[in-house]
Amino acid sequence: MEERLVDYDGSMKNWFSAVALVWATTGVCAETPVQNSNINAVLFYQLLLGELNVQAGDPGSAFAIILDAARKTKDEALFQRATELALQSRSGEAALQAAKSWKSALPESQEANRYILQILLALNRVEEAGRALKTSLAALPLNEQSAAIASIPRVFNRVQDKNFVAKVVEQALTTAIQNPETASTAWTTIGRMKREAGEIQAAAEAARAGHAANRQAPGPIMLALSLLNFVPDEVQPMITQYMAGDALPDLRLGYARTLIDLEQLQASLSQLQQLTKQYPEFAPGWLFLGLLQSDLSQTLQSEQSLKQYLKLADRVKDLDLSGGLTEAYFALSQMAQKQGRWEQADEWLARIPGSADPLKVASRRAALLAQQGRKAEGLLVLEQLPVSSPQAAKLKALAISQWLREDKQVTAAFTTIEKALAQFPTDTDLQSEMAMLCEKLGRYEQMESLLRGLMKAKPTDPHAFNALGYSLADRKIRLDEARELILKAVQLAPRDPFIQDSLGWLEYRVGNTKEALRILEAAFNERPDAEIAAHLGEVLWTLGERDKAGAIWREGLALKADNETLLETLKQFKFKP
Repeated sequence: MEERLVDYDGSMKNWFSAVALVWATTGVCAETPVQNSNINAVLFYQLLLGELNVQAGDPGSAFAIILDAARKTKDEALFQRATELALQSRSGEAALQAAKSWKSALPESQEANRYILQILLALNRVEEAGRALKTSLAALPLNEQSAAIASIPRVFNRVQDKNFVAKVVEQALTTAIQNPETASTAWTTIGRMKREAGEIQAAAEAARAGHAANRQAPGPIMLALSLLNFVPDEVQPMITQYMAGDALPDLRLGYARTLIDLEQLQASLSQLQQLTKQYPEFAPGWLFLGLLQSDLSQTLQSEQSLKQYLKLADRVKDLDLSGGLTEAYFALSQMAQKQGRWEQADEWLARIPGSADPLKVASRRAALLAQQGRKAEGLLVLEQLPVSSPQAAKLKALAISQWLREDKQVTAAFTTIEKALAQFPTDTDLQSEMAMLCEKLGRYEQMESLLRGLMKAKPTDPHAFNALGYSLADRKIRLDEARELILKAVQLAPRDPFIQDSLGWLEYRVGNTKEALRILEAAFNERPDAEIAAHLGEVLWTLGERDKAGAIWREGLALKADNETLLETLKQFKFKP
């Protein structure tokens, strides 16, 4: 029995593109000189019979006929047709036979090499595929090898054993890493394969080797950025060195976005400012600068940056910018809303492209109506939003709950999530929202049960650890356990300013006031936030620095005037801003 294709998805079009037969081409222009074909009447009849078999739904029978004709004529198009007929009939071994015959008849054919490689991978014959890869690369002109090497991870991504395939590819690239023209790309490819295999240290070593081979090549830097969260000490020096020069705008932007993911907001801000200075016509730089400035409550600067982005986007008229336009309009609307410019906020919302997430638009419009005192209208906007899938229904429930929670309708929010959980009992997003609502309702046992379930379900997610640790610290109970939980969160996300806030608050609760001050000041500088301001101000007040405390609290009110924690703190200390 012939070996069947591994991981066959029902359509080999994902692997190969069909090419029409040369002999079947019609419509030759009158000016084109007529050339005699090497296909005689017998062969023509043979090919016709093969194609009739295809039309009759019997590609397997057609395969043998077409392959025989290909061998007789050494016609590349016929070899390709025979190979694809075998694939169409889902016979991997027959396809491999045809491709190898093709290669034997036409040794210089790069197309034959590509088919052999892909078929071997589809048959899960990885070692053979590695040897075929090495042969194929060697046959390519030097100026085409780097592009082919860069595509290897995509070609091999169907192979399940990532460690094995990484070794096979590395062996296939032994020659490439020794050639200065291809070394950087080859090392980058090896590093990408190692990363996918979970060999992070080896991936970092490959990134450094690729960078050493060509310090201007973007590939090793892109690889290093993807590893920064895992082995910062290994890759940060090469990233810093590259960014100190005239870095490509896409790479500097990638670095800035990575820093945001790592909660290094000030460092990201510096990179984005440098990017927009060096490349003022690079629209994405202004977008991300504006969004980050908005997140850091730098309202005036954010508006200027986002309007510059819109100006450049309007000039380019690039459909790829549509997602960016949505984000820019959302941010501008939100800032106008915070300043009480309702009409302007609504105008920005109205400019959001129709392709935007309807739930996100509805949520923003509902919040805008609520802030104008039109709460019933705002809630109705969300409730009347149609849903087209279970996922959409879940997200709608979360949006309604958040709206109700912000409006202090915590019991109604609880009921909303309770109903959603009955439909999606294992959904972690719903469980997280329910835990937050339980905390506000004083249902601490239920909250803790939910959070501990989330810790088990998502052991690398710091938020459940942080939430429970903060709750215990805030209630001044089980403080040793609170420390253990918060330190676990710190371990998972060491630079997250909100987790640092929890740690600082814990230190304050156990009496380490000066250490609490140090931690909270750093957290607030990294991320100005009303809740962090409440905690920092209280520590300063306790230390007798009341003027500083008042200044921090006023800054917090400017950030979010209705923050519950901040308002309760001001009431506790009878502070009037």
